[in-house]
Amino acid sequence: MIILDTALRRREAENRPIRVGMIGAGFMGRGLANQIVSSVPGMALVAVANRTLANAQRAYTDAGVEPVVVETAARLDVAIEAGTPAVLQDAFELLRAVHLDCVVDVTGAVEFGARITLAAIERGLPVVTMNAELDGTVGPLLAHRARQAGVVLTGADGDQPGVQGNLLRFVQGIGVTPLVAGNIKGLQDPYRNPTTQKGFAERWGQDPYMVTSFADGTKISFEQAIVANAFGLTVPKRAMNGWDHDGHVDELTGRFDIDELRELGGIVDYVVGAKPGPGVYVLGTHDDPKQRHYLELYKLGKGPLYSFYTPYHLCHFEVPNTLVRAVDFADAALAPPAGPRVDVVATAKRDLTAGQTLDGLGGYDTYGQAESTPVTRAEGLLPMGVAEGCTLVRDVPKDAVLTYADVTLPPGRLIDQLREEQEKLFGAA
Repeated sequence: MIILDTALRRREAENRPIRVGMIGAGFMGRGLANQIVSSVPGMALVAVANRTLANAQRAYTDAGVEPVVVETAARLDVAIEAGTPAVLQDAFELLRAVHLDCVVDVTGAVEFGARITLAAIERGLPVVTMNAELDGTVGPLLAHRARQAGVVLTGADGDQPGVQGNLLRFVQGIGVTPLVAGNIKGLQDPYRNPTTQKGFAERWGQDPYMVTSFADGTKISFEQAIVANAFGLTVPKRAMNGWDHDGHVDELTGRFDIDELRELGGIVDYVVGAKPGPGVYVLGTHDDPKQRHYLELYKLGKGPLYSFYTPYHLCHFEVPNTLVRAVDFADAALAPPAGPRVDVVATAKRDLTAGQTLDGLGGYDTYGQAESTPVTRAEGLLPMGVAEGCTLVRDVPKDAVLTYADVTLPPGRLIDQLREEQEKLFGAA
């Protein structure tokens, strides 16, 4: 994205940096704060909101900056005008500030993320979301709301969905039809839990529940669902193929039935243990025999599938690219243009009993699996993003996918209202 650094240099020379507000100050938020403060001229992290104020302060102090504490939007605006970074507990006060150009959601919380995203859209702020869990639950509706408001809502460069999005656009841009958008994992075990992942989480300073969501397949299900929804793809089956593959992703071109891929209209998928990990890949075809001749000359093989890949994903390092794309070019790195194609459904990680209240993402009770939206609707399956806090009305055995009929929803949640609205808006499509 060479044009982006040119835009940032121009902003730096003109002393009008992109003013970013960040909501959430966990492991990823601290990395993003450090990146913007230390390595991105033409951009300023003007405020961080986090309910635990000390974590918001740490996001700045780890980057060598001492912020001021404010409580209201008015005081925040004063700090921004003075060029003083600020922290506060109330994310909604941050969103009321006048001197903001965009906001980035680094919370990973579905209910709270929905509230701040809607507030930002209503405020007219571009939103960069690193919240795949929210995006995979009601992303199509939120994108629809954003379009109606004339606001950019986008997933982030750097995380694997954003890297796939860039690669898919590149492939389409050279005339190749993508038929597989893939992710590369190093581990997949649906029965991992915060206890098994505690040591790894402590080693890297991460939340054991978040680490568990990576290990048990929930995170990759959300990631691939949002890629599918953004590019009109589906899944080959519930949970995707998820093959173990210790070779290079180039070798996958011979493993798929191209007629089946065409009939499905293209799929999202993943492999475990492949090279070059932990990157992403796209497999596509070209209908022009003259161009296929050139692709073979350029060492991409004889086809009919050709392999394209990015050998890394750098998460927070690339998020500033998304911020520039959204603010200066009104370009979304990843956004669903219409209704959902793939959902993530809650699946019992262990035998569950009636009366039990389900814990959250990356917990002990459930893991997420990607499923096509028509199947989700037809079978009344419970989305992973709404499962937390639901109370079981009957026993559910291990590995069974939960349905709405299995649970009672907590009263008054925004996420349930949005999910219902999304179904009404797109259900007949």
